[in-house]
Amino acid sequence: MSDTVEMQPVSEEELREALMDVVDPELGIDVVNLGLIYGIHIDESAKIATVDMTLTSAACPLTDVIEDQAKSATDGLVEELRINWVWMPPWGPDKITDEGREQLRALGFNV
Repeated sequence: MSDTVEMQPVSEEELREALMDVVDPELGIDVVNLGLIYGIHIDESAKIATVDMTLTSAACPLTDVIEDQAKSATDGLVEELRINWVWMPPWGPDKITDEGREQLRALGFNV
């Protein structure tokens, strides 16, 4: 009897939902609602996912923290999560979702 558990194929939506647990440490809002996720690509075997992600600033010192959080959040959904850091187009407040705006307003930000 094998101890390996066969992973069920994961959908882009399930991965996006899992990434809502990844919180930008500076703003306290998840990366999905901040609009930092530009794309999610899942390979055909559904074992490796690549996330096109940006940050609010290219000079963000918390890249490793966010990457570690993302890998933890998706553990069990995919065997490997790869983050493709992208800087074009640059992130701007226009990418924040309505829910993200509500969360920021609750924290006292004027968006």
